[in-house]
Amino acid sequence: MHEMSIAAAVVAQVEEAAEAGGANAVTAVRLQVGELAGVVPDALAFCFELACAGTLLEGAELVTEPVPARAHCRSCTGDWAVGMPPRLVCPGCGRATEVELVTGRELQILSVHWDDGPACDRHPAPTREPISEER
Repeated sequence: MHEMSIAAAVVAQVEEAAEAGGANAVTAVRLQVGELAGVVPDALAFCFELACAGTLLEGAELVTEPVPARAHCRSCTGDWAVGMPPRLVCPGCGRATEVELVTGRELQILSVHWDDGPACDRHPAPTREPISEER
């Protein structure tokens, strides 16, 4: 299950950024997950919870935002939903050689919310924007 290695990598990146930012607890992590990224969101959520144990992220909420797979034909300029299994032949002109996958492979940390104050003095968590690169 590669979701565990993904969850561990997300936790490590977020924890490093949170520590550098002076956080004492991370409350939420928002991920963008493409339809073709090969990630099962429920499995990732389960693994994320396990990976967070004993870290600044313990108890943090994982929010995943799905990204549908879309393709574009450079020949006829058509766009379409790729779906599962992926349909990489243009429905407009029938060509496969001019097809470009536009979205659907994303796996990216979009934002992280954490608490900067003492544990007994909780305030709304600030948002930190992208700390990860697209895979």
